[in-house]
Amino acid sequence: SVRLAHPGESRNVHQSVTLLEAIDEFRFDALIGGARRDEEKARAKERIFSHRDAFGQWQPKAQRPELWTLFNTRIQPGEHFRVFPISNWTELDVWQYIDRENIELPSLYYAHQRKVVERKGLLVPVTELTPLKEGETAVEKTVRFRTVGDITCTCPVGSLALNAADVVLETLAAVVSVRGATRMDDKTSDASMEKRKKEGYF
Repeated sequence: SVRLAHPGESRNVHQSVTLLEAIDEFRFDALIGGARRDEEKARAKERIFSHRDAFGQWQPKAQRPELWTLFNTRIQPGEHFRVFPISNWTELDVWQYIDRENIELPSLYYAHQRKVVERKGLLVPVTELTPLKEGETAVEKTVRFRTVGDITCTCPVGSLALNAADVVLETLAAVVSVRGATRMDDKTSDASMEKRKKEGYF
């Protein structure tokens, strides 16, 4: 079990603890996630069936080959897989699918007005959990979230996209990955995601 030191603390480190406790308690053989290889360098190393050892840890150098969509799903007791069915999709593929299938999404994914402050090139939302620091001033901008996660480290991007077709056009022009454009926790180092994944992060 996890207790935050304070409400503004990032939940990312603690998610791994809670996840590994649930895997141990319910003895899951596999967990399905929506991660994609185009999101971040560490995720580019993932397999569709990504093996985790008995401690829930990921060893990037010990991943199994996946040839012609054949998967080795053998595991020892206590081990499990994280399965990423859309691993080979891109952000553009996802949005084209959403547009084609007319899938309804929460309004956060589309352009809306929000108070933000710029920090290290990111638009940080001004909330109870991410308040202004001394000397900062909030500005209201038209933004959308490319990804939704822990508000203490997930930022929106400037956007005028009001629907999926608009987002497709924006995505075609994007030059920074979704995590690179939105995640404060990935700015700590080039290997920050890989380090978290080795410790059990999804």
